[in-house]
Amino acid sequence: MDVGLSKRDILTRLAAIGETPENLTAILISHEHSDHVNGLVALARQLDVPVYITRLTAPSIPWCEYTPKLDCFQAGTSFTIGDIDVDSFTVPHDAVDPVGFCFRARGIKVGVVTDLGYMPESIKFHLRGCDLMILESNHDLEMLKVGPYPWSVKQRVMGRKGHLSNEVVSDFIRDDLDSSISTLVLGHLSEHNNHPEIVRVMGERALDRAGRALFTRLVVAEPKGQSEVFSY
Repeated sequence: MDVGLSKRDILTRLAAIGETPENLTAILISHEHSDHVNGLVALARQLDVPVYITRLTAPSIPWCEYTPKLDCFQAGTSFTIGDIDVDSFTVPHDAVDPVGFCFRARGIKVGVVTDLGYMPESIKFHLRGCDLMILESNHDLEMLKVGPYPWSVKQRVMGRKGHLSNEVVSDFIRDDLDSSISTLVLGHLSEHNNHPEIVRVMGERALDRAGRALFTRLVVAEPKGQSEVFSY
């Protein structure tokens, strides 16, 4: 899902976990922002696999004289790739047609949602029943306010089509985290406006207040680092 890293970095990280690119059978794209599609054209060209992307997002990608096999879908629909059932859902972000995904296979459900300004009830509904969830915890509000970004960018990040703050994520964990979730991965951290330890402390505190500290494992996916492999 998404190809924000370069093709070289993706292949290096695959090799680090003992996987080969030939094992990849599809690429899914959530939206067209550069940090999600930087390596898309190069990787798709090498793998020659279908790219699943919404009908509205596809035209906004700079394909650079190469258009891969596109499998376009309507945001909010479900489809199957191999033995994995995929549910898509719209997220509030300042992109053309941004989506999040849930993946279901062999009785396990994984939810992946980043790049959203707030947590509407529709997304909470889609994330119910997840065993593993990867959720954005993008910025610390105070760090963002005094950080290096221009004020216009700060307003965008804090807006309802921007990114989730640590505070909003903590509220979600405390009030709405489904009891089915055994592993919660907080990621998409801003390098300038957040810190992994702040995310970890706030996440653990929210889990404790929700009574989930003994039942849900918290993992913070640090910027530019490769996380562990999660197996079920």
